[in-house]
Amino acid sequence: MSLDAIYAPVRDDFERVNAQIHDQLNSRVPLVEHIGHYIVDSGGKRLRPLLVLLSAGALGNGGQRQATLAAVIEFLHTATLLHDDVVDTSELRRGRETANARWGNAPSVLVGDFLYARAFQMMVRLENMRVMDLLSEATGVIAEGEVLQLTNVRNPDLSETDYRNVIHSKTAMLFQAASHSAAVLAQADGATETALRDYGQHLGMAFQIVDDVLDYEGSAETMGKNVGDDLAEGKTTLPLIHAMAKGTPEDAATVRQAIRSGGPDQLGPVLAAVHNSGAIEYCRGRAAEEAEKARQCLETLPGSPHRQALYHLVDLAVQRSD
Repeated sequence: MSLDAIYAPVRDDFERVNAQIHDQLNSRVPLVEHIGHYIVDSGGKRLRPLLVLLSAGALGNGGQRQATLAAVIEFLHTATLLHDDVVDTSELRRGRETANARWGNAPSVLVGDFLYARAFQMMVRLENMRVMDLLSEATGVIAEGEVLQLTNVRNPDLSETDYRNVIHSKTAMLFQAASHSAAVLAQADGATETALRDYGQHLGMAFQIVDDVLDYEGSAETMGKNVGDDLAEGKTTLPLIHAMAKGTPEDAATVRQAIRSGGPDQLGPVLAAVHNSGAIEYCRGRAAEEAEKARQCLETLPGSPHRQALYHLVDLAVQRSD
């Protein structure tokens, strides 16, 4: 199923989401609006608000309140992108300059703060304490995940379990919160709520594992960022963990040294080590396991175009090349 086909069941709802996103970017400070529009209009797929709308639709609960929730999720995600790019000193995202590269670090951080604040203003209007509790908890976990990743920069001894803890917090948590909060807002029963929560978690895990694979498999043109960025930033992701565990001693030593030193100079030898160790295949296999768990969570939902789209969203996450 194509991406357009996945969006088809909620296309009208997405128009409401986009309208709210642009309406809520209004500010008496022009630079806030400039940076806000720049980042939200940068060509992302908006998978997280899509997840809200499809989850709600699968429960027969669309409409304006779910569109507001989807906009909240997108604002939370956009705020993390602004902050992440500053922390990582990134210069390219989705094929164009990051906001921090264009306007500087300070405005990017502060506009990220504005987006968080606006997200919580919109959240209050939903008048649902469980949704507020869930999303405020998720925001804290995401921040902790980013700090956890930062404390492990240049650490070649990160285990696969440690890696999974990081990506669960910094990436999968917002996917989980998107599908879970949609179920809560729809007043789903406990079993359905749990199924959609777990679906989002497994989808997010699969998505991030594939994202980390693409840093060693893709190209700058297809990824919209510089290949090897994770290595340059000293991030110990699953492909490197596997290469150090299963590669030759020489390859493992090369990877360890590259993680400690950072920089793009050793990208060629590291790419060779990753491919020689079978890390790409291993990581894609781990992503496929998460994807299958996500699909199993959907079995409790009634058949509908929305459920079918959720099923194919999993395929999109693991088969993508960007």
